[in-house]
Amino acid sequence: MTQTAVKVALSGVDSRDEAMLSKVKKTLEYLNVKTQVMKDNDYHAAREVDLVLVAGGDRGILDYFHKVVTESAPVLGIHETDATGFLAQLEVRDLEFATSRLKRGDYSVDEVFRLAVKVDGRPIDPALNDVAVFPSKSATLMEHVLRIDGKDVWHDKSDGVIIATPTGSTAYSMSAGGPMAMQRSQIFIVVSVNSLDNTRRPLVVPNDSKLEIADITSRYHCEVVLDGGRRLQVKTMLECSKHEFPARLVRLAGDSSAAALMAKKVKLAEDMLKMPPSAKLILKTLEYEGALSQKDLAARTLLPERTIRLSLSHLLSQGYVKKKTSLRDARQRIYELKL
Repeated sequence: MTQTAVKVALSGVDSRDEAMLSKVKKTLEYLNVKTQVMKDNDYHAAREVDLVLVAGGDRGILDYFHKVVTESAPVLGIHETDATGFLAQLEVRDLEFATSRLKRGDYSVDEVFRLAVKVDGRPIDPALNDVAVFPSKSATLMEHVLRIDGKDVWHDKSDGVIIATPTGSTAYSMSAGGPMAMQRSQIFIVVSVNSLDNTRRPLVVPNDSKLEIADITSRYHCEVVLDGGRRLQVKTMLECSKHEFPARLVRLAGDSSAAALMAKKVKLAEDMLKMPPSAKLILKTLEYEGALSQKDLAARTLLPERTIRLSLSHLLSQGYVKKKTSLRDARQRIYELKL
């Protein structure tokens, strides 16, 4: 198969990815691939290249599709060896081999839809996995109404509610009891988390529907959570619909099939059943957020530092998490998934 010229843009989450991007750029240029680094808030290059390589593992992929709200070239996520790679398909060590395949066009592209999101009538970043609403203080009930295409479906009291895409069906939604869906399914999944109504079940809704979580009330203010990361205060209303521009994800042949990725998630879910609750929370936080220090984990989970240390020790000994030195501070250790 004839190799063709390929133009590639590189994108990273933050300064932690700079060393990786520098290494990737040098390798690609050595292989005669025209390469440019995308700067903050300058994403027009996403429409002018053949591929976008995104550093930062799965969190990098999620953040990229928050920032790029229009069309984008197909995206291939890069992660370091043994780091998280459910969405990110390429390990840095395999870059040279993968580049040859990319030049030959030896890959496929999955188009998966994103969620267009409004909070109290104001458009915000689109989401790839899920959008959730929860009280700002844990163990607090939230009251809400679910409307689909303007019609009330339920009036519920629960810990919160999640709206997920098929891509996100094996993330937070699955942990809360939602079904798994193949990535190309044209559906939304709605999960009420720990509802007081024990007959409440997750809903599967066509993705041409307009979903509203309305009349939101709680003892404390409530927050919208995008893909397990960004948080915004919400007063009364969350609106979700299918975003105009899908996410286009590069799939290399082999273990990147939808079935293989789902099997990987199922194994993780089975393993989590045996873990202490605090370890589960830390594992899910690392899955959503990427590599974090103990201090970062304490801020995001609100767990006591001693509990975090014990949970990390358990996860390290069982091989779920790995520890490495921070690129920003050699005295600091950061933790990430090892799968």
